[in-house]
Amino acid sequence: MDGHKLRALVVDDSAYNRQTIAAMLELDPGVEVIGRASNGKEALRMVFDLQPDVITLDLEMPEMDGFAFLRVLMAKRPLPVIVVSGHSERDHVFRALELGALDFIAKPGRHIGPDLRTIQEDLLAKLRVVRRLHVVRLLQRAQHLAEQRGERTTLEVPAFDSGRYEPQKRRGPPLGALGIAASTGGPPALQQLLCALPVTLPISILVAQHMPARFTRAFAARLDKICSFHVCEATDQQDLQSGIVYIAPGAANLEVDLGPNGPRVRVRPPRGGATIVPSGDLLFKTMSDLFGPRFCALILTGMGSDGREGAELARRLGATVLAEDPNTAVMPGMPAAAIDAGVVDEVLSLEELPVAIQRFADACRPKPPGSESAA
Repeated sequence: MDGHKLRALVVDDSAYNRQTIAAMLELDPGVEVIGRASNGKEALRMVFDLQPDVITLDLEMPEMDGFAFLRVLMAKRPLPVIVVSGHSERDHVFRALELGALDFIAKPGRHIGPDLRTIQEDLLAKLRVVRRLHVVRLLQRAQHLAEQRGERTTLEVPAFDSGRYEPQKRRGPPLGALGIAASTGGPPALQQLLCALPVTLPISILVAQHMPARFTRAFAARLDKICSFHVCEATDQQDLQSGIVYIAPGAANLEVDLGPNGPRVRVRPPRGGATIVPSGDLLFKTMSDLFGPRFCALILTGMGSDGREGAELARRLGATVLAEDPNTAVMPGMPAAAIDAGVVDEVLSLEELPVAIQRFADACRPKPPGSESAA
């Protein structure tokens, strides 16, 4: 796409929203709006006739909704899709990401309203990453997630299995901890990774995923239903327990320290001037301070360099540092920054990471008496 304007298709059943989104996009001199569609069926015709580079997509539409559109699009002509979603449609966003959408922006309601400037800045920021993403990975990730679901449709969520986790039962403090930093492309990557890990790991997992504040709780709830782990949006001063995944609230930083009962979660407001919240760097720094060699830092897909500085400190304190392979990540920026800094122990595809995490977790377990002398 380098060297020419990004050709954008706007898909929304609201004429007002189509006009408003198109006007936002055209504020960027590097973007040209080549078409507007009122439903998925019309949008598919335009995709093949006009050949856009990027699509903005409403999910709730007549005739063919956004989910059906995404299924056909990703099967026939994979393209980067940015979902434009209201807060009331939070769970729908993650279904769309599972189907291959790149990212989403949040609007306050069914129609775009007074928060126009915030929405505009967010949308244009998302567009700037389109030229650098690996589109084929969006399709591959959607296919892998479909396989994990055992051919279930994305609208079906498995019933809660009360046998896998009892909220009232403490699992005990972790023997180690995994910290994950992710941004663009992160939600589907996290889902794929967590669903591939055994719930018996003796570690806590803490996640700094860049996401709007009102969506992180819905994201955690969806992962909790789909994965074997108990997944929750983190709250301040929770005691860390093994086999539990803590998602950073979108408007706050996630850290850890030592509480009266052992390691605990700290949820703190962003520091003055901070542009990246939640911060992978802060998460990694506090986790490596507390856990040292029993900490593993993992940097997944994302734009920018969040996680690099935290990984540097973690490495100095004896922690393990893993990175998703930039050549297979949807967005290579974050893992590539850490790799270029020379602080990564292993660079692996998303499909290979569970084995490395299992190996790290096994190393955190106490050694049987006499095993070292036998070795």
